[in-house]
Amino acid sequence: MRYVISRQCRKNIVSFYQHVAKKYKHTYSEWLMYKNTSDALNAIYRIEQTLPRRRPTLTRWQHYHMAHAAHWYYAYTIAPDGTVVIEDACNEQNMHE
Repeated sequence: MRYVISRQCRKNIVSFYQHVAKKYKHTYSEWLMYKNTSDALNAIYRIEQTLPRRRPTLTRWQHYHMAHAAHWYYAYTIAPDGTVVIEDACNEQNMHE
């Protein structure tokens, strides 16, 4: 299965952990920031394999499929050739309208 991760998705994940590192600069290490970012991006490759497809809960995601892994929700589409295109990502703390 082929995966395409949009810039918006990557930006949301990286930006979230950069803000966490900035807020908790005395307790949140740079190594942990990179590890959490990597874990969130690697979880994408489990979409449509082990992560169940869910009904979107955000109105801006109504035209997408949704998957949940660890602390992240992903909005994605499936192209006719079977490519999974991840359009957006949102941390569970920010899952609101």
